[in-house]
Amino acid sequence: MTLRISLKDGEKMIVNGAVMRAVGRTNLVVENHVALLRGREVMSPEEAVTPARRLYFACMLAYIGSEERQAAQQEQIVSLLGDMVKALETEEARAICTALAHQLATGDYYRALAECRALIAYENEALGRLPIQAA
Repeated sequence: MTLRISLKDGEKMIVNGAVMRAVGRTNLVVENHVALLRGREVMSPEEAVTPARRLYFACMLAYIGSEERQAAQQEQIVSLLGDMVKALETEEARAICTALAHQLATGDYYRALAECRALIAYENEALGRLPIQAA
């Protein structure tokens, strides 16, 4: 199965842990299995400021890293996911956590990142419902 990717000038992507940047408009065809993230899927450590974002960042590191890095990240991921499950009250959010746990158990970190993005959206919505505190 091949994957066709078009990158804009300056757009970054990670392939098996290597950061790559397009110079000019670039078209790539990936012909084998690789751990690949496009620029919009990459999160910097500075962006991992909420529980769901920290979980995404840990899963991202496991996905793009070696098998040793995946094993090292696994304990942190399980801890972060446990904290999320304890903090969430809705069935919808818990269902996302269950799907995320399934993806992690099967080693499908790329699909786990999609579940993390759903948790981030849920978290953003929940934070938007909080009353603003006066300073």
